[in-house]
Amino acid sequence: MKAVILTLFVLGVLTMVLLSWLARRDGSKVPGFGDMAGFVMAYQVGRVPVGRIAMLGFWWWLGWHFFAR
Repeated sequence: MKAVILTLFVLGVLTMVLLSWLARRDGSKVPGFGDMAGFVMAYQVGRVPVGRIAMLGFWWWLGWHFFAR
């Protein structure tokens, strides 16, 4: 079971590296991480920054998820 999890983790990291490389090429249509994060964080409903709250909540959940393990 651990080998499957490790394999999926390595494939995920390799996918992120590949997408990062594709996003950094000149004239690329693949958005970078900063572009995607900026798009999500700019979302608002009225004057409530829903995107920023969602991004903060995601990082909070991710941190506690791995901290609890």
